[in-house]
Amino acid sequence: MTTYTPMMQQYLQIKEGYQDAFLFFRLGDFYEMFFEDAIQASRILEITLTSRDAGAKDRIPMCGVPHHAAQNYMDALLMKGYKVAICEQVEDPKEAKGVVKREVVRVITPGTMTEGKGMDSKTNLFLGSADLVEDGTAILAYVDLSTGEGTVTSFRGEANSLFQEVLSLQIKELLVAENLSLLLEEKAMNSGINLTTSSELQLAEHEQSLQHLPTFVHPTCSRLLHYIHTTQKRSFLHLQPFHYEEKTHYLSIDYHSKRNLELLSSIRGGDTKGSLYHLLDHTKTAMGGRKLKQWLHYPLASKVAIEERLTIVDGLLVDFFLRNELRESLHEVYDLERLAGRISFGNAGPRDLAQLQKSLQQLPLFKAALENSTNPVISSLGESLDTCEDITSLLEKALLENPPLHVKEGDVIQNGYNSRLDELRDAKNNGKKWIAALEQKEREITGIKNLKIGYNRVFGYYIELTKSTISMADLTRYERKQTLANAERYITAELKEKEALILHAEEESVQLEIQLFQALREELKQVIPRIQQVANILSEIDVFQSFAQVSERERFVRPEFHDGRELRIITGRHPVVESMLNSHIYVPNDCILTEDANMYLITGPNMSGKSTYMRQVAITVIMAQMGCFVAAERALLPITDQIFTRIGAADDLVSGQSTFMVEMLESTNAINGATDRSLLLFDEIGRGTSTYDGMALAQAMMEHIHDTIGANTLFSTHYHELTQLEHTVERLKNVHVAATEKEGQVVFLHKVMDGPADKSYGIHVAELANMPSAIIDRARVILHDLEKTSALKTPLQKQKSEQLSMFDASIENELLAIQIGQTTPLQALQLLDELQRKIRLSSKEGN
Repeated sequence: MTTYTPMMQQYLQIKEGYQDAFLFFRLGDFYEMFFEDAIQASRILEITLTSRDAGAKDRIPMCGVPHHAAQNYMDALLMKGYKVAICEQVEDPKEAKGVVKREVVRVITPGTMTEGKGMDSKTNLFLGSADLVEDGTAILAYVDLSTGEGTVTSFRGEANSLFQEVLSLQIKELLVAENLSLLLEEKAMNSGINLTTSSELQLAEHEQSLQHLPTFVHPTCSRLLHYIHTTQKRSFLHLQPFHYEEKTHYLSIDYHSKRNLELLSSIRGGDTKGSLYHLLDHTKTAMGGRKLKQWLHYPLASKVAIEERLTIVDGLLVDFFLRNELRESLHEVYDLERLAGRISFGNAGPRDLAQLQKSLQQLPLFKAALENSTNPVISSLGESLDTCEDITSLLEKALLENPPLHVKEGDVIQNGYNSRLDELRDAKNNGKKWIAALEQKEREITGIKNLKIGYNRVFGYYIELTKSTISMADLTRYERKQTLANAERYITAELKEKEALILHAEEESVQLEIQLFQALREELKQVIPRIQQVANILSEIDVFQSFAQVSERERFVRPEFHDGRELRIITGRHPVVESMLNSHIYVPNDCILTEDANMYLITGPNMSGKSTYMRQVAITVIMAQMGCFVAAERALLPITDQIFTRIGAADDLVSGQSTFMVEMLESTNAINGATDRSLLLFDEIGRGTSTYDGMALAQAMMEHIHDTIGANTLFSTHYHELTQLEHTVERLKNVHVAATEKEGQVVFLHKVMDGPADKSYGIHVAELANMPSAIIDRARVILHDLEKTSALKTPLQKQKSEQLSMFDASIENELLAIQIGQTTPLQALQLLDELQRKIRLSSKEGN
C-alpha cells in the first residue's frame, strides 16, 4: 500500500469494501477505474484501456468515462448483471488539505436500478428476498425501488416452487441466506437472475415498519430493507409498507403455465407481441401498464372483488363519453409513481416537478367526471380521489412554465415566489439593459457602427473595436483588456462597476434558485403518500378503461360467476389468436364442464386446434377473474383457485432434463398442488416415452384426477385406446376436433364435437409439411399393410400384441394390488419399469 501515491491508497482502501462491484472513482470530470476493474470494464464497455503512474514500480491499468455520460456506461454493466459503486468527491477540492475526501454514495445493482436504459416504463423492476421455513413454507418479499411498491407473500412449497415464483415475477436480483443460495445457485445462473447471498438481519431497526405483517415474514423483509439502506445510502420516504398477499385471495398460475398460455410474452418471439398482455394493453400511462401486468400475474379469487371490477368495466363500456374523457385526461398524466420515487431520492429535476404539476392539474377533471357517473361503483372512485389542490397550487406558484432540465441553468422559480430572487433578477435584467444602452451610447460618441459590448467567462464584459476603427475612438477613456488578431477589447471604470453588479446578481440568483428548488423538493417529500394514493387510483382507472376499450373492439361479453364448479363457455374464442386472424376465419367453440361431466378427453389430428382450444378456456378464466370481459357469447364460470398446464414439450437442455422428464415434473406439480376448484390442462401426456408406458401413465393420471382431485380438466391425447375410458370413468366425456378429407387432402374444421376422433390423419399432416412424396407414398403402403395385418389377427393375438402378453400370476397379483388412486405419475413410471423387467425375465425363462 505504501508504495502507491496517497490518492491511489485512498482508492484501494475504498475498493476493499466493494470487491463485488465496479468502483467508479470520481476524478474531476471523469469516473476512473483501475487495476482489474479497468481491464474488465474496457473489454465489456469497449473503451480504451490506458495506464497511470501511481507511485508503484509499474504503471497500473486505467480506463475512464466522462461524468456527464456515465449513466450509459453504468446501464451497460447493470444490464449484464454487474454492480456499480459510485464514489464521489464529497469535499471542495479548493478547500482540501491533501487528498480530496471521497466516499461511495450509492451502490447500483441489477435489482436497485431506478432509471436508465434497463428500465421499461411499463414493467416493474423488482429486488427480492426469499426464505424457506422448516415447516415447508416459502416466503418471498419484493420491492420496486423506482415506485416504492413492496409486497410479501408466503405459500407451501420448496426451493423449486419458490424459484418458479421468482421467475414468474421477473425479479432481477434475489437476496437469500447461504443455505438457500446453495439450492438456487445453478437455477439462478441458468436463468440470468442475480443471486446475492446476504444473511444480515436488522430486525430491531425495521420492527416498527413491519409490525402490520405476520412475524414469520419479518426476517425476509428485514434482509431486503437492510440491503436497500446499505447500498443506496439515501432517503426512501416513498417506500410503501409491505403489502401481505394471501395466496387464497388470488388465482394462482405457476411460471410454466404463464409461459405456456403466453400471458406476458409470446413463446416464439419472446416479446409482448402475440401475448394476452399485448392484446389487453390499451393503457395511456406507464402506471396503468404496470398495473395491468400485476393483475395478469395475480387474477382475483374473490367473487365480490371480481364483480366490482366487472361493474366498473361495464359502466365504462356503456358510457363512451366518460371513457373518452378519462382517456384524454390520462394522456396528460405522467408516471406519478416514479416521479414520487425521484422526489424521495432527491434527484428530481425541474422538469420532473413540472410533469408532477401537469399531472395533478388533471385531478379535478377526473373527480368531476367520475362523480357524475350513474354507475355507483365508478362514482365512488371519484369520491375517494384526492384532488391535491394544495400541492398543485404550491407548484404553480413556485415553478415557471417549461423550466429547463437542470436547476443550475436558472429560470426555474416563478417571479413573486421569493422577494430576494426578484431583486436579484431585477438587478441582473436592468444591468443588461444598461449595457445595451451603453453600447448604443458609445456608438454615437465614437461614430463606430460595429462597436459592440460582449461577454465571456474569462474576461467578463468588454468593449470591442476592430483594428480599422480604433483611430476613431478616444482611447483615453478606455483601458485595454485583451488584444486579438483583428480587434482590441477595452473596459471602462463604469462598465467594470456594472459588471460586478450584474455577475454578482446572476451568480447569487442561480444559487438562490437552487436553494429554493431544493426546499420545494423537500416540502414535496412530505406529501409523497398522497401522490402514491392518487397514482394507485389513476392506474386502476387506466386499466379499467383499457378493458372497456378492448372489450368493445373485440366484442367481449361480461362473464357470470356462481358458487358451483360448472364451467360453461358458449361460442368461446381465443382472443389473441382471433385478433391475429380475420375474425370471420376463427372458429368458435363451446366448452361445457358440468358437475356430472367435468373432464374432457380431446382427440383429433395434429394442427386441428386442440391446444388452442385448451388455451382459450384457461385464458377465458384468467381474463374473467382479472375483471375483464371475455371472448364468448356467454361465460358461466366457477371461482378457480389455480390453473396448471402441461402444453407443449421442450427439453430442458441446461438442466439436462429430457422432454419426458420436464413433462413428468410439470404434471407432478399440477397433481400435487391441484384442488377440486382448480383447472387442469394436459396436452398429449406420455408422448415422450413408449406407447404402452405413455398410455398407462395417461390413464392413471386421469383416473387419479377423477377419483381423488375432482378438478375441471381438459386432457388431449393421440392414444385412441384411452377413449374407452368414457365407459369406466364416470365424469369423463369424449370430444374431438373435427377434420375431414376432400379430394385426398385433409381439411381441418377446428370444430369441437362430441365423441372420439375416428382417424389421426398423421400422413396427411406430413404431406402438408411438404414431406418428400416418396416417403408419403411408402408410408401409405406401410399403413395399409399394418391395418391389414391387424385385421387378420385373432382376438387373442390382438390382445397379446396390445397388452404385451398375459404374464404369470405373481405379476398379475402385483398389478391388482396397486392403489391407482394413491399413485403419483412418477411412482407409476417406476412400477411399470419394474414390471417390465419381471416380464422380460419371465419371457426368457419361458423360452
